[in-house]
Amino acid sequence: MISVIQRVSQARVLVGGEVTGEITTGLLVLLCAERGDGEAEAERLLAKILKLRVFSDQAGKMNRSVQDVAGGLLVVSQFTLAADVSGGNRPSFTGAAGPDEGRRLYDYFVARAQLAHPLVQTGRFATDMQVQLVNDGPVTIPLRIKSLSNQ
Repeated sequence: MISVIQRVSQARVLVGGEVTGEITTGLLVLLCAERGDGEAEAERLLAKILKLRVFSDQAGKMNRSVQDVAGGLLVVSQFTLAADVSGGNRPSFTGAAGPDEGRRLYDYFVARAQLAHPLVQTGRFATDMQVQLVNDGPVTIPLRIKSLSNQ
């Protein structure tokens, strides 16, 4: 699974002008399931995100997690993270999980996040979304959890 994590002071997702998810301090999680991914990769990625120390402590060091600061998670599906442009200028997305499997793993990730963390908001899978955010720092971290079956 691939994700891009952005530390935010605020973020929201709109679909057709309607807010589907919104947080203040927390992490915007752009999420993409790749071919071969399963629940194990979703679990490992979620565990990493929840423990990722990207929030400042009293000394100004990035030493606190989203759980430590009681921040929110805004999880947004983004299959374009699997883009491959090695063959030219038009991206190929063949590395992304198919739509049904991508939705299943996105839903699984969100459900597990909701069990593990008190504030989880979402976008809407396979929908044209507008994501608005204030990146705090800026702090943007790419994370990739490789499928155990594809290593």
